[in-house]
Amino acid sequence: MSTVIARPAGMLRAAPFLGFAGFGAFWGVWGATLPLLRAQAGVSDAEFGVVLLFIGAGALPAMLLTGRLVDALGLRVTGVLLALLGVMGVVLSTAGNYAALCAGILLTGASSGAADVALNTLAATVEKRTGRPIVTRSHAAFSATVALSSLGTGALTAIAGSLLVNFAAAAVVVVALGLAVVTTTRLTPAQGDAAAPEGRGALTRWIALVMVGAIGAFAFAAENAYQSWSAVLLTDAFTASPALAAVAPAAFATTAALTRFATGTVTLRRPIATLVAASVMATAGGVLTAFAPTLPLALGGIVAAAAGTSALFPTLLSYGLRPVPDGSRGRATSAISTVAYLGYLAGPAYFGLLADATGVQRSFLGIAALTAVVLVAIPALKRAGSRSLP
Repeated sequence: MSTVIARPAGMLRAAPFLGFAGFGAFWGVWGATLPLLRAQAGVSDAEFGVVLLFIGAGALPAMLLTGRLVDALGLRVTGVLLALLGVMGVVLSTAGNYAALCAGILLTGASSGAADVALNTLAATVEKRTGRPIVTRSHAAFSATVALSSLGTGALTAIAGSLLVNFAAAAVVVVALGLAVVTTTRLTPAQGDAAAPEGRGALTRWIALVMVGAIGAFAFAAENAYQSWSAVLLTDAFTASPALAAVAPAAFATTAALTRFATGTVTLRRPIATLVAASVMATAGGVLTAFAPTLPLALGGIVAAAAGTSALFPTLLSYGLRPVPDGSRGRATSAISTVAYLGYLAGPAYFGLLADATGVQRSFLGIAALTAVVLVAIPALKRAGSRSLP
């Protein structure tokens, strides 16, 4: 049976923000705790690089399957999956050898992928029911919480220096927010909004969703490249100190959060125009970054790229899921998110190959090319949306 949310408007809108805040809290702790995790497991840099691939290995199948679970059990399962992610951090903190670390990261990746799909399904459903820009602003809450959680974890590490303490603190926050999502998400039978029929036209509908995900993959790859390599750019190309180089990813994350909060309404009302403007800005930012002769201009390019890339995937997700009936939205989210996540996984390798061939700074031209592909694909996306999406 299809389901919808039936709660007062304020509580209804709160659930996705609470969930994405919990998701961001976990990943902020994760990023700041990686050095402790590597040290505790006693692995080399090469071994640790291989271990991190298990995040994707766990996430991809979980993302593919979770949509069906959400459609079957309802959106309350989102809070349960989020709480499970928080608990997995504590389990991971007990990994004392290479095999245990691989297993723990695989399970953490699976929990994260499942929570990701469920949270996006929840946000898209609430957006459709309320007519508010929930998807984009929920992603803004994620970006903001990652930044705050990273800073808090840095302070906690300076005090305790304990992997278990870091992940236990994250678990308290994430589990609490997961339970809050369960509490604020009450489901009742839907009226006239069942799953999309699987007869004639079903294949073209799913192809359209995969197309949205494929375009999202380019956006994800570009966003990940800036977040991961901008500090390296300042260090290599402009001989910045580590403290100064850290300004680049911080500026990127802050700009992403502010952009998502600010553009929520226009993203909802004018998605195609938003995608065009965002991809143009991201591409221009990439070109400026690649040719900037000074550090301030390079930072300007990174900020421009952040403003552009941060609007792309939430807008694509909102646009692709908006026409999908409640009973199919979980599976539709799985289709889009799983394909888009491939870009997130491939991005670092793509950038690494470019950097090896052309140097770190010039390789940002290759990132600008990714967002240029998004721009070129928008007319096809618009046609697919008008003809094929449910």
